[in-house]
Amino acid sequence: MPDIRNCKRCGKIFNYIGGAMLCPQCRQDDEVDFKKVKEYLYEYPGAALTQVSTELGVSIEKIKRFLKDGRLEITNKDGNMLLACENCGKAITTGRFCAECERELAMGLRSAASQMKSELDILAGRSSGQLGKSLSGKAVGIRYLNKEYKKEKEK
Repeated sequence: MPDIRNCKRCGKIFNYIGGAMLCPQCRQDDEVDFKKVKEYLYEYPGAALTQVSTELGVSIEKIKRFLKDGRLEITNKDGNMLLACENCGKAITTGRFCAECERELAMGLRSAASQMKSELDILAGRSSGQLGKSLSGKAVGIRYLNKEYKKEKEK
């Protein structure tokens, strides 16, 4: 079933398929702006954020989003006040998290996935290898319940 939503930027209705909640036109506009920024930075490596924004007419917020998405990187390693890790607050050059926090998050996700897999394996084992057995290991008997049997049992 299609997931219909409104674009966060222009408000148009579109079929949402994942990622940013932007319609195809706004996504395309972002890609055009990103290509402009990328080409500008090839020509002027290390240009300041405000310089790129002013020269190209691309908003500072959009360039910051490109940085957070990991599509651009800050070249000035010392004194970066523009981008901080969303977990610990340490200054970073690209993305949303510092390397240490990324490692911790990845380990946590791997641990959760491993735990879920083992729980699913247990359930799958019970449903296939233990089919027809109770938790104690004894065979489980079944029978067809018809309405007459149910009425007799209730008396």
